[in-house]
Amino acid sequence: MANLLNQYKILVEFLGNILGPDYEIVLQDLSQKSHSIVAIKNGQISGRKPGGPLTTAAFEMISDKVYEKTDFLCNYRGIAQNGHILRSSTMFIKDDGGIPIGLLCINFDDSRYNELHERLLKLIHPEEFITNVSAPSNSLTEIKNNGTGKKISSDITENYAIDVPSLRQKIFEDATAHLTTPIDRLNQNERKEIMIQLNEQGLFQLKGAISFVAKRFSCSPATIYRYLSEITS
Repeated sequence: MANLLNQYKILVEFLGNILGPDYEIVLQDLSQKSHSIVAIKNGQISGRKPGGPLTTAAFEMISDKVYEKTDFLCNYRGIAQNGHILRSSTMFIKDDGGIPIGLLCINFDDSRYNELHERLLKLIHPEEFITNVSAPSNSLTEIKNNGTGKKISSDITENYAIDVPSLRQKIFEDATAHLTTPIDRLNQNERKEIMIQLNEQGLFQLKGAISFVAKRFSCSPATIYRYLSEITS
């Protein structure tokens, strides 16, 4: 399967050169999720480099087995390290059995065009008009299925971690953002609910996840292993 992915490396370079510096092209190997990026062009857009991990959105897609319904997802929202909103798309690279072995991703940063758009508006409209005009929503909630005309409802937002520790932290923060009780004071059922979310978001596929969560929960790694066994059995 490595040979199949290697054939896409030249496509990364080709698309990056053709589309230009506002398009980030990324090839990811799903067999090594903690170091999945095997090729990237225009990585300055997200701040990532070869050897970087999967994104939270990629873990979600794989966990939900989205690849069984479609060959690609187009035009969902990504958030770069510098805060820029990206238009992101992902194609699943599958083996002969339909199992995904890699991802080819394109992330478009339109910030330069937005700046030009705002400057143009200021030239042709009074400032009061611009202030009062409602901006279109950045939320992309529907994603077209592959050639069927159907749409898949989605609220995917992609965040681009540059390494495994920051990805672990991001997944954990997302899963615990709603909590009003300090994490070290959660009861057993509350911890299991968080564990379910962390597992669904792919945290435990990352190296060091058990000890990371144990430290956050102020418990032993053995307790985390027990929780994990209970929610996956």
